[in-house]
Amino acid sequence: MIRLRGISKSYNRSGVKAVDKLDLEVKGGEIFGFLGPNGAGKTTTIKMMVGLLEPDEGVIEIDGHDIQREPLAAKRSIGFVPDNPMLYEKLTGIEYLNFLGDVYGVPGELRRERISRCLELFGLQEAVNDLIQSYSHGMRQKIVLTGALLHDPPVFILDEPMTGLDPRSSRNLKELMQEHVSRGRTVFFSTHVLEVAERFCHRVGIIHRGRLIACGTMEELKGLAQDTESLENIFLELTEE
Repeated sequence: MIRLRGISKSYNRSGVKAVDKLDLEVKGGEIFGFLGPNGAGKTTTIKMMVGLLEPDEGVIEIDGHDIQREPLAAKRSIGFVPDNPMLYEKLTGIEYLNFLGDVYGVPGELRRERISRCLELFGLQEAVNDLIQSYSHGMRQKIVLTGALLHDPPVFILDEPMTGLDPRSSRNLKELMQEHVSRGRTVFFSTHVLEVAERFCHRVGIIHRGRLIACGTMEELKGLAQDTESLENIFLELTEE
């Protein structure tokens, strides 16, 4: 479902690479956790995957579509939640969701069903008619998640999706993600909460200084570090300066 081949990205003339020759494949039916220290290249990688940044070199395929050659088809296949979502604050929650429904061509009855389900899962029923500018950080995260899931895309790409969520909403999101991959679809998400990644992901990738330094199941990662008691210990050992 997701394939990255030789992806690199630099932001300045010094040649220092934010992402350096990254190769990665995430299959259908898989929840993949993407980990790394601050500044390691996680968000840069994700922005290239969803078409917000253009790689200096390499190829990115989403659900069989090259993100540069077939950008519209690739983006239709993605439900994206950024780490710092920018919202139309003068819209109400329902206006924002209907706008996204129009963008993705979600039919009226199906749209209402999906919106109703997500609003219930995230506890937004009473706030959906309020202006987004009145929303707390957690409420904004919930409305962005609802919008990203509205067109039922085959690939979820989520950058720190649980930040700001209350425990119930966080649990419901995890259940949604598990339901998604049970249908042979793909979830790719970054997180700083290593305990969540350890318990929840089928595989984990660790990026450091723009390079993928480890990738695999927990059992496979344990073979790369001396202290294998937890993913936290493995992560700290592998990314130690």
